[in-house]
Amino acid sequence: MASNTQRRDITRDRIVKAAAGLLREQGPAAVTTRRVAHEAGLQPPALYRIFQDKGDLLDAAAEHVFAEHVAGKQTTAPSGDPVEDLRAGWNLQISFGLANPYVFGLLLDPARARDTPAQAEGVRVLAERVHRIAAAGRLRVSEERAVNLIRSAGVGAVHTLLTLPPGRSDPHLADAVFDAITRAILVDEPAVPARDPAAVVVAFRTLVPELPHLSNAEAALLDEWLQR
Repeated sequence: MASNTQRRDITRDRIVKAAAGLLREQGPAAVTTRRVAHEAGLQPPALYRIFQDKGDLLDAAAEHVFAEHVAGKQTTAPSGDPVEDLRAGWNLQISFGLANPYVFGLLLDPARARDTPAQAEGVRVLAERVHRIAAAGRLRVSEERAVNLIRSAGVGAVHTLLTLPPGRSDPHLADAVFDAITRAILVDEPAVPARDPAAVVVAFRTLVPELPHLSNAEAALLDEWLQR
């Protein structure tokens, strides 16, 4: 027999999935207590026993949709070209934002902004792709800066595309933004010291954690020097 905790988790999952479906298809206004309860096959009071208010439920629904998206990105095996892997991830993120405008808006609303497990995992996936580029000697800026630039550009591209008036959409905007970002953060060829010392330094930083005979303090100090 299921415990009270298990029953609560099952009920919560039914509610969140129902709310997520309404959110994706019709937006936050459709996520009412009555409609969510009906879709989940529950009585309205069941929602109040698990969620404090509608805002709490909307956050959970948006997180659920985004978590499914991030899980799909994780199943993609790396190819032999880390830059193309970055482009593939970019395309997936842009497509998600355009296909889920209500979820995109909730996740990035400054009034509700908070770090969630799915968002943190999404950043980790991006950071791993950037790290592989750095290790290949193709990154001219720090990994941290590259991740922040890519995230900022992606959010801006989706927001712009979603807010363009009908008939004025630019199907090539996201590709142009990605090309601009790669020109800013990448070198054309694997790093050569005389040609691009910054890229060499960035590539070397990826090896610091693996250097033998360095204490944690020494490795941290070396990494700080390289960042400078």
